[in-house]
Amino acid sequence: MEFSTITLEMLDRRATLTLNRPQAMNAMDDVMMRELAECFEALQQEKDIQVLVIRGEGKVFSAGGDIKAMLDSNKPLNIDEAMVYLTRIVKAYYQLPMIVIAAVHGASAGLGFSLTLGADIVVACEKSKLAMNFIGIGLIPDGGGHFFMKERVGTVKAKQMIWEGKVLTAQEALDAGLIDYIAPDGTVFAMADQLVGKMLASPISSMITTKKILHALNLAQLENILAMEAEGQSTMRKSTDHLEGIHAFVEKRTPVFVGK
Repeated sequence: MEFSTITLEMLDRRATLTLNRPQAMNAMDDVMMRELAECFEALQQEKDIQVLVIRGEGKVFSAGGDIKAMLDSNKPLNIDEAMVYLTRIVKAYYQLPMIVIAAVHGASAGLGFSLTLGADIVVACEKSKLAMNFIGIGLIPDGGGHFFMKERVGTVKAKQMIWEGKVLTAQEALDAGLIDYIAPDGTVFAMADQLVGKMLASPISSMITTKKILHALNLAQLENILAMEAEGQSTMRKSTDHLEGIHAFVEKRTPVFVGK
């Protein structure tokens, strides 16, 4: 498969998917969303791949959705189209018949953090920054962010963390239960490789079967949340607070929200 914003390498029983827009901090524009949907849907049909590692090219894992694209007057982001892509991405991602390891370095924020949390195992560099920070631009989590946060920390804590939108250190994320391992600086990919080796030396077919059973139980709930995220995000995109939030982000100033 040939892509322009991601790369997929497959070798024996493992695959590596790299978010590959380093010049934009691997922010997800409409092209990357479409390509991720196509990639995950194709991987659903793979019979030989048992472990998938997801990582980012360049300095960070992913800065999230492409905020500058949201302000592009020549090609404005079609939020409803984006939500269709995100629904495809997350449904295929959640049902992948393989163990997924997210290897995070630099930063994982917003939509990038939703993708991170959807992995079966998350390894983050000790200097990484992680944030479910949609609130900062007047939006709600998408990409299944509500579902994955709730899976990790429970409903009450998920609400509070989403509302706060705090940028977390790797240690804070580990303490909260949002990630599983911290790698010393510069070793996150090596640690991910070690985990891949451990998985492939285990009775991994049993592990994948357990994943299929547990995820099948939760699939209907995930689909409902994705539908509600799509509707809610479409509404938030039209809000005064969102417009203020993205302008403030680009202008590097504190936003002034009015609750509308």
